[in-house]
Amino acid sequence: MNMKLTKTVLVGGLLVVGLSGCMTFGYPPKSEGIGYREARYEEIASMRDYRQCRDDALAIDEKARSSRSAAKYLASARMLEKCEADLGPSGAKLAVEDRMRAYGVAVQNYVKGGDMENARRTLDSFRKAFDGRDLYLANGASFVETMNVLLNERSGLSASRLELANIGSGLRDEVRRVRHWSKH
Repeated sequence: MNMKLTKTVLVGGLLVVGLSGCMTFGYPPKSEGIGYREARYEEIASMRDYRQCRDDALAIDEKARSSRSAAKYLASARMLEKCEADLGPSGAKLAVEDRMRAYGVAVQNYVKGGDMENARRTLDSFRKAFDGRDLYLANGASFVETMNVLLNERSGLSASRLELANIGSGLRDEVRRVRHWSKH
């Protein structure tokens, strides 16, 4: 009988410990309360709004390309900047790659629209917002370095440093040509 009582107590003790463990680990951590869920919902809603805004701006960009309209390029660039501004600081860590590409299109559209001052300002905002990160063009060239050269931010770039810059060969050749004819 004594052995049977010991087994019963042991099984009962294990059952109590096992159930208490299930109850302890069965609930989400306290950090995932209603505040956590509300914050996630706000992030999702702001990204949904951002993506809709971005898609609208890219539709204007497409129209600008087909009509070669400087005004539409500028409208698209302004709208892309507005999309980023409306996202606010709370969205700074969300969809970074998407946002970088959209910002890059904004810089390019300012250039295509002929507004070099806003292109420089937007490129500077790009660098600050993405802290040294870069995009790479289809030919492997650096977006930031290419825009630096196009926007004459590196007008004092020596010939050797121009060779080391990660820009496309066509742009490098054009910079050399301009330098040659400006000196001769």
